[in-house]
Amino acid sequence: MPHRPTARPLPVWVEPFDVFRVLEASFPDVFWLDAGADAVDGWSFVGVGEPSALPDDVVLGGDADAPGGGAMIDDERPPFRGGWVGWRDYESGAAIAGAPTHEGDAGDRASWMRVQRSAAFDHARGRVWVQADAGLEEWSAIVERAAVTASALPPLPDAPPAGVVAEARHEPDEYASLIKRCRDLIRQGIAYQLCLTTRFSTSGVGDPVAVYTRLRAATPAHHGGFVRIQGRALLSASPEQFLRVDGGVIRTRPIKGTRPRSVDPVEDAALAAELAVNPKERAENVMIVDLMRNDLSRVCVPGSIRVDGLWGVESYPAVHQLVSTVSGTAAPGVTVGALFEATFPAGSMTGAPKLSAMTQLHALEGGPRGIYAGCFGYIGVDGAVDLAMVIRSIVIDGERATVGAGGGITWGSDAAAEVAEVATKARAPLAALGAVLPGAWGSDILN
Repeated sequence: MPHRPTARPLPVWVEPFDVFRVLEASFPDVFWLDAGADAVDGWSFVGVGEPSALPDDVVLGGDADAPGGGAMIDDERPPFRGGWVGWRDYESGAAIAGAPTHEGDAGDRASWMRVQRSAAFDHARGRVWVQADAGLEEWSAIVERAAVTASALPPLPDAPPAGVVAEARHEPDEYASLIKRCRDLIRQGIAYQLCLTTRFSTSGVGDPVAVYTRLRAATPAHHGGFVRIQGRALLSASPEQFLRVDGGVIRTRPIKGTRPRSVDPVEDAALAAELAVNPKERAENVMIVDLMRNDLSRVCVPGSIRVDGLWGVESYPAVHQLVSTVSGTAAPGVTVGALFEATFPAGSMTGAPKLSAMTQLHALEGGPRGIYAGCFGYIGVDGAVDLAMVIRSIVIDGERATVGAGGGITWGSDAAAEVAEVATKARAPLAALGAVLPGAWGSDILN
């Protein structure tokens, strides 16, 4: 078990982007857990590490000061105080849950790194903390000089390559037929919600850092990130927090229900208001709330599960989302491994009942999801956890990039609306790559 690194605050503020650029240019395995462009609260984390397996025996709850103990987060120090950063792919979780899986995209490469050096950015207080396993003085100097060092690096491309048309796993009419099959399964009682997904891919990616800067500028989100491990990079503008463990409380914030934004303020407000009261979207959301209540009950103190928020509308530059919050108190001795086994893959990306939904989706989707529909973030040596859903994201492997998108299908789903929602979700990540939706997916009918 790694020890907790030495940490201290710096006397000056440094921009996370500058630190990230300096590290990305010199280290193969690097991360930026990003609170968003122009963030005024929350934390961002930038750092480097070495590929590592994620231990399953890190305990949630308990003694905050003991390695392997639980996270009790105070108001000043960073909530991530050393541990692991990375992702868990969808197929890994589905297989553990007992669902059939397609051969995934992960191969034998690691999906986590054990963090060796990091900088934590407290956006509310304008303070930077540096943490290191060793060489804290040297690391502090690197972070403090980051702006100067970054200014000497070659400038990032201003614009993506133009005219690239992405490839689609399904055509819109194919996806619509899969929606019909989902509704047939719901009518038969085999499932009552299915999160049906598809995939878009392209090549000729260019500079992944430039891609990420375009993605976060177009769709800023509070759980964005750039994580590169053994050559693969996950670029995310995720608005959905999957799991957070803070002071022994486990919290999840599922998103179900999406509307596009409008440049017309009146129409935009009407879209948000319609989402807030739409019966289908509310039903879809509350089904996943109930599923997550059940999942958390497997690792929480009986009677501690609460719905802290139901059907709240949160607005982002590209979309309005319907968000709920469920929490519970971690039972004594619960480990990270038990938490994943109880909750992953997330119900918002499977449907319900979970095992039945995953089994049916395996047959319907016709290929792996890979990192998309999984989760990413940090696991602390002290049991602190902050993981986001891998949605609104790009996975880059060499010169190939993939973008997943999907939506929850219920009996009340309208196929045309669901197809349009997929196009809405995929458009911004593809644009960051310089790609456009292919064929009928890019039709004005869907815009």
